[in-house]
Amino acid sequence: MSQDGLQLEFAAGRIADTGISAAEWQARQDLAACYRLVALNGWDDLIYTHVSLAVPGEPGRFLINPFGLAFDEVSASNLVKIDIAGNIVGDSPHRVNNTGFVIHAAVHSTRADAQCVMHLHNDAGIAVAMLEEGLLPLSQHALRFYGDMAYHDYEGLALTEAEKTRLIASLGSKNAMLLRNHGTLVCGRTVAEAYCLMDTLDKACRTQLSAMAAGKLVMPPPEVCELTYRQLLPGDTPEGELEWPALLRKLDRLSPGYRD
Repeated sequence: MSQDGLQLEFAAGRIADTGISAAEWQARQDLAACYRLVALNGWDDLIYTHVSLAVPGEPGRFLINPFGLAFDEVSASNLVKIDIAGNIVGDSPHRVNNTGFVIHAAVHSTRADAQCVMHLHNDAGIAVAMLEEGLLPLSQHALRFYGDMAYHDYEGLALTEAEKTRLIASLGSKNAMLLRNHGTLVCGRTVAEAYCLMDTLDKACRTQLSAMAAGKLVMPPPEVCELTYRQLLPGDTPEGELEWPALLRKLDRLSPGYRD
């Protein structure tokens, strides 16, 4: 039997043993892969920040990382299922960071299209979030967010009910947000889309910081920015469909345990 066949047989056995649906198992593998990619990119902040994903076919249920594990230790089987309040659903030997899920819960509860919510403390994103002007339309990567970037002012660590309302209002219908003095947030219809949006945003922030340190900035005219933004919009097909299989092949070489 081929290696792919063995993996499929193992996955089928795992699903049968746990009662997890095939759709949930696929979702678990994709989310675990995302955590591993975050670690490979150096976007993880020790054991902090999160990527959450709605469970297919289970409204009000989400998958999130076990609190206390490094992101390169996350796998399909050790992800924790929780409800919108952060309570663990079913049996799990792991705990979750309820406080950390609050931002995600606010977005999941109001944006049906935000199946995957990624909130990180990546260095370049924090730095640009500290700039008064925020993300500038300097690069093609930045122009993906020309009409799709929100901002939310820093209010401290505790996210109160009042701040949740303000954060949701700040995000609106946009798919990316810079949390001032804090970090980045993106929403995706799929894990692949959320990851690719974050990758694009991180590149946009890094190149902006490099340019600002180097000399005088040159920005395209507004009409070119608007045209490029429209050209880069994905339409009905979520971003990342082409990139994701290639990223999984990379992980299969470098960090294959995410599938377990």
